[in-house]
Amino acid sequence: MAERPVIETRGLTKRFGGVVAVNDLSFAVHRGEIRGLIGPNGSGKTTTVNLLSGLYRGDAGEIRLQGERAERLRPHEIAARGVGRTFQVPKLFGNMTVLENVLVPALAARDRRSGRSMPEILERTRQILELVTLDRLRDALAKELSGGQAMLAQIARALMVHPLSVLLMDEPFAGVHVTIRQIIIETILRMNREEGLTILIVSHEMAELRRLCSAVSVMHEGRLIAEGALDQVANDPQVLEAYLGR
Repeated sequence: MAERPVIETRGLTKRFGGVVAVNDLSFAVHRGEIRGLIGPNGSGKTTTVNLLSGLYRGDAGEIRLQGERAERLRPHEIAARGVGRTFQVPKLFGNMTVLENVLVPALAARDRRSGRSMPEILERTRQILELVTLDRLRDALAKELSGGQAMLAQIARALMVHPLSVLLMDEPFAGVHVTIRQIIIETILRMNREEGLTILIVSHEMAELRRLCSAVSVMHEGRLIAEGALDQVANDPQVLEAYLGR
């Protein structure tokens, strides 16, 4: 019997007034996979991530996380199911330190009696901050960080969800320096390799996706139009038309 997908949508639909942002979307991401989600601007990629993370509620269809229905769960309930996420524009608490920002998911889980002791949480925090090269800035205020450092800080915060099984990343490479991009790539690969983390990445950066993803899903006007290896879908007539027009 095949293992259930970690992320699965069936007929997922989201409307904003008369605009159908996500239109009957059905796709699946399997355990340990790094999947890219690509498409032209306005194709519904970020809306899909917002639906998967509970920020939006769909108008129709199903979301299943590790086989269990999740489309009616709120964001903190999705996080409690082991889902972390990042935003294209980092959302940090500016007047809190980097360390305090990264601790937020772990302390919230501790309030839910997650079972981790404070020494365990602090050790995990140290490991994650070292992984994203921010340990030296642990006591800096988040508002003092550069854009790239803020992106690394919110990735670190997402990695503190416990137990973490899925990471949703919305444009993690947008507008960041090549050095930061390399740190993000190495972090993704290491977390996937060492902890089996399943990762869904929305991005326009094809060079980075080629290094990371065995497969990509392509959206256009809210619909899934192609799936497969990046080089394969890049030659798909529907994909070429979506990006380049007729």
